[in-house]
Amino acid sequence: MKRTIGISLFLLLFFAIPLLAQSDQTMDYEINALRADLKADKADIIGQAMQLSPDDAKKFWPVYKQYDQELSAINDTLVQVVKTYAEKFGSINNTDAQELTLKSFDVQARKVALKKKYLPLFSKATSPLTAAKFFQAEYRLELLFNLKLASDLPALLIQSPPAQSTGAAKAQ
Repeated sequence: MKRTIGISLFLLLFFAIPLLAQSDQTMDYEINALRADLKADKADIIGQAMQLSPDDAKKFWPVYKQYDQELSAINDTLVQVVKTYAEKFGSINNTDAQELTLKSFDVQARKVALKKKYLPLFSKATSPLTAAKFFQAEYRLELLFNLKLASDLPALLIQSPPAQSTGAAKAQ
């Protein structure tokens, strides 16, 4: 059962990044559909991994829904970063690289802040152990997603450095 869930999540992620080659409107539609499917699958995976008692489930899922709504807003920013990266790849200049890196760091920081915000809420609703189990499952799913994302997007390591601008040449 766990293997089937892992395979379905992997396949879902496998088809996410090729969407970046489509038109913006088609890509947005496909990304939104994929995110909805992923959200449903993620909740199923979390539910199966957590094996909550009926009493804990009644307390856990409302907190999870709030958490997931806030996480979705953060992931909206991540989608924009990935789309911008994909659109500009091959012509990313120093300014683009700086902006994309800072936005990526901001997404990571916001996710950590969100987890810190929700740890006491999950702990209070269920128990600290159940909260820790949830964040461990969440971390593992995030690792799978990030691995797939990293493997599907071309690395800047293969892009030639941008030509020096006249302003940068004068500063040297």
